[in-house]
Amino acid sequence: MIRHETTLTQFLIEERRRYPDASGGFNSLLLAVALACKTISRKVAYGALADMLGSSDAVNTHGETQQRLDLIAHETFTHCAGWGGNLAGLISEEADAPIVVATDEHDGREYLLAFDPLDGSSNIDVNVSVGSIFSILRAPAHGRPVTAEDFLQPGERQVAAGYAIYGPSTMLVLSVGRGVHMFTLEPEIGEFILTRSNVTVPEQTSEFAINASNSRFWQPPVRRYVEECLAGRNGVRDRDFNMRWIASLVAEAHRILTRGGVFMYPRDTKDPKKKGRLRLLYECNPIGFLIEQAGGRASTGSVPVLGVKPESIHERMGFVFGSRAEVERIERYHAEDGTRGGPDTPLFNARGLFRDAA
Repeated sequence: MIRHETTLTQFLIEERRRYPDASGGFNSLLLAVALACKTISRKVAYGALADMLGSSDAVNTHGETQQRLDLIAHETFTHCAGWGGNLAGLISEEADAPIVVATDEHDGREYLLAFDPLDGSSNIDVNVSVGSIFSILRAPAHGRPVTAEDFLQPGERQVAAGYAIYGPSTMLVLSVGRGVHMFTLEPEIGEFILTRSNVTVPEQTSEFAINASNSRFWQPPVRRYVEECLAGRNGVRDRDFNMRWIASLVAEAHRILTRGGVFMYPRDTKDPKKKGRLRLLYECNPIGFLIEQAGGRASTGSVPVLGVKPESIHERMGFVFGSRAEVERIERYHAEDGTRGGPDTPLFNARGLFRDAA
């Protein structure tokens, strides 16, 4: 029996037919992004065999030492996305300032691209799943080269977002504003094949993801939520929870899209000047767009993340996303101003939930 599988190209053509006036530039840009992800997938797969592992001598704009694959992934995205004539400019985690593609004027270039070329790169050397995250915005029609301010659009204005995850198989997860769809790379033909349509975040969950080593810096609402989960059947939640932490945003998002849960990288008191740890434009917004399109909820912990107006291209933000009811519970705890489980409530000390059994 012959299987009639839908490729990414076919999927995008079908989507374009809904908009007869579309120029095709949008599809072209998405296919260029897919090509970048295929290329990076091969580089990641070769790993040590192609001398891809280890740190470079460079440091990015955030003061982080760049891995060799960080730089290769950045260059791959820039090259693949920039040549097609549809992109006015792009921003990357690995670049201080916007990269202007159209130097004189837009010349019909309609889109902006924001991307994290290799999310979770600290996991590269230990062979844990990493990925690429991207967000597509419309470029302002003003007939001049783009500036940083042109990218400062709230996430609700995204026209597409997605990520690639480089794991046991390479997958591209994409939304063009009509649900979330998963494509798996078929290595023999080099095509992304549609393997799941209209993905939804499961409503019920017993999993949460947070870096517990930061517990001493958590705000009271976060502390309250985690304590209730850890109390399990003996607490107010009346059921047991499992705690996960992969240190790869793409891997965390993929798990939640697949089987539910809630991810928390909240604002805390470790560095009070920072609103959070994750970058709003090319991490929180694209992942938030996917989660919301899949029926979940994405938040700063207090307000919907897609409604936040960015102030700078590398702005950081607290980020909570996942099953809607769990995120809404965390938002409710913030609205109640942490009146329970305040800063003096122990979590990991001698009187906390991890005390030694008497």
